[in-house]
Amino acid sequence: MGWMKDETGLEKRAANHVALTPLSHLIRASRIFTDRPALVDRGYRATYGELHARTTRLASALAKRGVNPGDVVAAVMPNTAPHVEAHWGVPACGAVLNSINIRLDIGTISYILDHGEAKVVLVDTQFLGVVEEAIHAQESEDLPLIVEVPDEAAGYHASGRHLTYGGLLAEGDPEFAWIMPIDEWESLALNYTSGTTGRPKGVVYHHRGAYLITMGTPISWRMTLYPRYLTIVPLFHCNNWCHVWTMPAVGGATVCCRDITAKTIYDAIADEGVTHFGGAPIVLNMLVNAKEADRRDFDHVVEVFTAGAPPAPATLAKIETMGFNITQVYGLTETYGPATECTFKDGDWDHLQGDDRADVKARQGVPMPNMDHITVMEPETMTQIPMDGAALGEIMMRGNSVMKGYYKNPRATNEAFAGGYFHTGDIAKQHPDTYVQIADRAKDIIISGGENVSSVEVEGVLMHHPAVLLSAVVAKPDEKWGEVPCAFVELKEGAAATEEEIIAFVRQRLAGFKTPKHVVFQELPKTSTGKIQKFELRKIATAL
Repeated sequence: MGWMKDETGLEKRAANHVALTPLSHLIRASRIFTDRPALVDRGYRATYGELHARTTRLASALAKRGVNPGDVVAAVMPNTAPHVEAHWGVPACGAVLNSINIRLDIGTISYILDHGEAKVVLVDTQFLGVVEEAIHAQESEDLPLIVEVPDEAAGYHASGRHLTYGGLLAEGDPEFAWIMPIDEWESLALNYTSGTTGRPKGVVYHHRGAYLITMGTPISWRMTLYPRYLTIVPLFHCNNWCHVWTMPAVGGATVCCRDITAKTIYDAIADEGVTHFGGAPIVLNMLVNAKEADRRDFDHVVEVFTAGAPPAPATLAKIETMGFNITQVYGLTETYGPATECTFKDGDWDHLQGDDRADVKARQGVPMPNMDHITVMEPETMTQIPMDGAALGEIMMRGNSVMKGYYKNPRATNEAFAGGYFHTGDIAKQHPDTYVQIADRAKDIIISGGENVSSVEVEGVLMHHPAVLLSAVVAKPDEKWGEVPCAFVELKEGAAATEEEIIAFVRQRLAGFKTPKHVVFQELPKTSTGKIQKFELRKIATAL
């Protein structure tokens, strides 16, 4: 086919091919939505013109401080305006943003900063002590520069020990030219998974994937121009599911939510006109069970993406009568957040009520528009399982919003991409209409309040207790958190320990959400080869 050959003059040119990047959204918004609201953080307000100016100063200041394209800039901050600004300013100087989970323990934060080789770390004052200890624990001589980000409105005042965020911005040039990617495959963000073996893996995003999910999200979420989006999903979770990068494309306002309570959510909906937010089912439970004094009336429908675990049918039935429309989505850190959506089938599902309606809405669904192919396969043969709503297989994904790979871990990357698909590790069934529904989670990951907890990591800590002979950790259903870790402990002969002692022992070594909420002392059931039968323990935990 001669017309496809390069000699026809149809090659890529500057006029017809530009690297895809979400940075282009803010540049465009600063020109056409200049005076429209872009960012709200309690009493703080910024237009798109102002947001662009501040992020330009941030990019310039980082560059002046020696941050070069490809370097990593870390952030340990809650959902505040500076964290949103970092999502633009860090990549605008060509650097890679590494937003770190604020709930992690010192050892894990130290590992991430060392593994990611962060040059600078932006730290909210609330978490300054933890980060200082994490950096002190590093063996490297090339330690990151700490930039302290005080939050006066929350009562966190500057310590005086470090350069402040305001001081850093003052160093920036408002005329700084953004360093845009030459190749859309260039790295944009580095996000660490909770891991299944204790050590988290660094997931690398590229500009192309982030741009395309910002195009797919408004379609899936029924967004028109000027939405008002509330950041309940942490900015360290898949970069807020990439929603913060989406808002300028549709001229939307990002409303920050530092402390996630029923009152702050209801206030944001009533006072700021919030139209969209995402969150784990625990957020839905919080709203349903809110005290009357914390509730507010509003006269519009709020579109909600929920993920992490299917919401309980009772919760779903209640919240959908309160002005919220819930859409179940599913994804992983490796897929920039949501990759599938349970698109509601108008006409076919309209008549469903109660548990029947909740059952179909709790499916993980079908690919979002920015993904190519998502299905359930037999992992050994990479063949499609029967779509009968009963057969089980592993969810496999292929598409533009799949990670580049695991940072400094080619072996894990190759395993994850074997056969031309990303292997999620999640076990599911598939219905005749192609909708995917998770049946179980591989590798015993516990999802507690939207956070991934590695049972292997918790078991490893338990085994350090002098009285513990064997341990196993499984998920126990919990009304508030969805799931919580439940520890089964077999003690050494003649040894003794209490539930409180075991929980305190783990709490000293791991983040609070990873700490078992229940401890059961018993001989652990094992196979003839000595393997612990976790399926038996799950039955016990569920009945507790």
